[in-house]
Amino acid sequence: MGGTGGGKSAAAHTMTSKLYVGNLPYTTTAQELHDLFAPAGSVSAVDLVFDKFTGRSLGFAFVSMMSADDARRALGKLYGAALGGQTLTIAEACDREENATRSLPVSERVFF
Repeated sequence: MGGTGGGKSAAAHTMTSKLYVGNLPYTTTAQELHDLFAPAGSVSAVDLVFDKFTGRSLGFAFVSMMSADDARRALGKLYGAALGGQTLTIAEACDREENATRSLPVSERVFF
């Protein structure tokens, strides 16, 4: 069970340190996200995602924590939290390879 095969199972799943954050107000800044996630653990980077043609925020971001434990703690503390009057959607981010067929928009990465 669990081994090194390509299949995924609940028992063998290892959480990553990268979180998807959705339903963001379009005016959200990287600093605001950093400040929201910092009490749960060390934030290493915030990637706000923008439309590559208009430059407008798409209302989601990726927050990278220093460890999977920090990410797990942030997910537990912030799931369902509000920012700018909107309830956030927070989940473990999928590997980019899983979504390789999609064209990804432009993102602004801010390291902390």
